[in-house]
Amino acid sequence: MRVALFLTCVNDTLYPDTGRAVVKLLTRLGVEVDFPPAQTCCGQPHYNTGYRKEAEPLARHFSDVFGPGIASGDYDAIITPSGSCAAMVRELYPRMGERARAEGRGDGLATTLAPVIPKTYELTEFLVDVLEVTDVGAYYPHKVTYHPTCHGLRSLGLGERPTRLLRAVKGLDLVELPGAQECCGFGGTFAVKNSDVSAAMGTDKVRNAESTGADVLCAADNSCLMHIGGTMSRLRTDMRPVHIAEILASTEEEPWS
Repeated sequence: MRVALFLTCVNDTLYPDTGRAVVKLLTRLGVEVDFPPAQTCCGQPHYNTGYRKEAEPLARHFSDVFGPGIASGDYDAIITPSGSCAAMVRELYPRMGERARAEGRGDGLATTLAPVIPKTYELTEFLVDVLEVTDVGAYYPHKVTYHPTCHGLRSLGLGERPTRLLRAVKGLDLVELPGAQECCGFGGTFAVKNSDVSAAMGTDKVRNAESTGADVLCAADNSCLMHIGGTMSRLRTDMRPVHIAEILASTEEEPWS
């Protein structure tokens, strides 16, 4: 199987180790991973802030980079270590096409975006649903609690896929996070526009995580982990935020962190 890695802006700029972990993990599972260098933003920040037409060129570019007819051949799937960006493609790209049609601009946008929508997967759903694997051969001797981010929980419906993967990790002690389904307070531009509320929500999330006694808070979205990690730093907690890809990539022979 040959897949493309859609790394996303946040990971490319701030968390490149997460992308490296995805490549290491998928390669270990026998998947050929390509990284199209022309990839850029999927348009989510623009769309969510109300600049919906301005997001359309970015969506078209996404399809040009990852869709059929690319110079290096078609991909079986497009994998991203971000629930929010996967949700942008799967949930909001169809809406963009429908809106263009409703505005009398024809079917061009919908036709352009259609090939990439069903092929785009968040990492954990690709592992469980497509590769049909939960034990990926990982080793991570730490006490971990898992935060299900909003897009993964509500838009993609990841459910227990991430926790099934974590429970199969050798040496990992998974403990339940109180109030797990509550938002951490990031929400993209929400954290900027409503900073006091965002900070209070982040504090609640970290205090709940601390109550578990875990060493690590894990999630499948580095944007949320960035917010949670900043809150942890301000509260001077010893807990670390770690992306699930880095846990799953870790082995006894090659520990990740």
